[in-house]
Amino acid sequence: MSNEDFNKRLFKYFDDHQKDYIQRLGDAVRIPSVSAWPDHRSEVVRMVEWTKSLMEKLGVKVELADIGQQKLADGTKIKLPDVILGTYGNDKTKKNILVYGHLDVQPAQVSDGWDTEPFVLTEKHGKLFGRGSTDDKGPVISWLNVIEAYQTLNEPFPVNVKFVLESMEEYGSDGLEDLLKSLKNTFLSDVDYVVISDSYWLGKEKPCLQYGLRGICYFFIDVESSTKDLHSGVFGGTVHEAMTDLITIMSTLVDDQGRILINGMYDDVAPLSPAEEQLYSKITFDVSTYCSEAGVKKTIQTEKEKILMHRWRYPSLSLHGIQGAFDGCGCKTVIPRHVIGKFSIRIVPNMKISTVEKLVENHVKQIMKTRNSPNKVSVKLEHGGNYWVADPNNPQYVAARKATVAVHGIEPDLTREGGSIPITLTFQEQTGKSVLLLPIGASDDGAHSQNEKFDISNYMNGMKVMSAYFQEVAKL
Repeated sequence: MSNEDFNKRLFKYFDDHQKDYIQRLGDAVRIPSVSAWPDHRSEVVRMVEWTKSLMEKLGVKVELADIGQQKLADGTKIKLPDVILGTYGNDKTKKNILVYGHLDVQPAQVSDGWDTEPFVLTEKHGKLFGRGSTDDKGPVISWLNVIEAYQTLNEPFPVNVKFVLESMEEYGSDGLEDLLKSLKNTFLSDVDYVVISDSYWLGKEKPCLQYGLRGICYFFIDVESSTKDLHSGVFGGTVHEAMTDLITIMSTLVDDQGRILINGMYDDVAPLSPAEEQLYSKITFDVSTYCSEAGVKKTIQTEKEKILMHRWRYPSLSLHGIQGAFDGCGCKTVIPRHVIGKFSIRIVPNMKISTVEKLVENHVKQIMKTRNSPNKVSVKLEHGGNYWVADPNNPQYVAARKATVAVHGIEPDLTREGGSIPITLTFQEQTGKSVLLLPIGASDDGAHSQNEKFDISNYMNGMKVMSAYFQEVAKL
């Protein structure tokens, strides 16, 4: 049987079992594996066990790796969920492909603005709504569905597969980096290629492969003014308020054009080369659709190329929230004694986390010098992850491009991603091998947002691309 004939048979099998795949994803979404909710840790563990059971039914050899404990804000400690290390196949003549994914999800409640129950997979108009449907349970399950299809069709699998599936990705991947370092000379030693499906197409119609990620530095600004909350009618106008200092500091971080106002922040940013600049004009990207997906009237930049550059290859700073301030309904005339402002900076080549940290600290100190405030102010880098850039013309990317053409009939765009998957660089460093970002979800999937969804067409075609990728990479 030719490769083309086999793919027709394989792809038909996927299409014929669509309902089964939707049911399986629904079972996974039903488990509220929110890593940010310590009181739901048992549900995260349940998700690990559910996945382990599925993998073992498929003949995957599974080991659960203990990655230690998590220290909570109140000082208590709870066990971190185990990382799944899976091995499928041990044929020495075949390539060893490492698949990474995560089983935890972002918090979600109907009251956040969901139109459906977030932990019930709901099918509407060819879309599967549910927390984790696209980020990242759908892609993880897709890899396993591919293995199952080969088995059912009694066809030899073209490669050996290793899995690293964690359950703390949405909370900074606690413990994973140390685990991977410890596995460098054992579990990771024979890996040929690494592939990750935890990102998204640039649009809704055309597939892409991603070869770059921005890094992240997430900061807390802590301001403490008194030993207790105060009545604004009694103390307002006579004391230096924590919230006033914090708002002042946060208002000096970024301007209305998205430019970071911290001195020195752009000094290390890699210059834009003519060759890189030419890449952006070839990429399919609709500005109006981008605005529609974001729910905004317009973007800061107007040209397609400028928008993409500011999304991928320039740093950005976003304000995320204030902890300790009153955020309930109605009025509360209280001066909070202690508030924490939260913001992040997405970093790009060749920025260093340590340099960014020092620049932020210096900036806050300079602002506070002008405030004449006795309040206690500190800056904390809560977590950081480096940027990552790969060669989009290396053999693994060429194989993935061929796989995409085999399924979609078109060459994928080669793009970068504005978000961060810090562990990508760790995989590259610990294996010494190429890492591929193979997105199968659409740009409007709404990962981390209300009404997260996974298009059925992307689910089905994603499995087809994954299976074709295995075939192509086996030839390298």
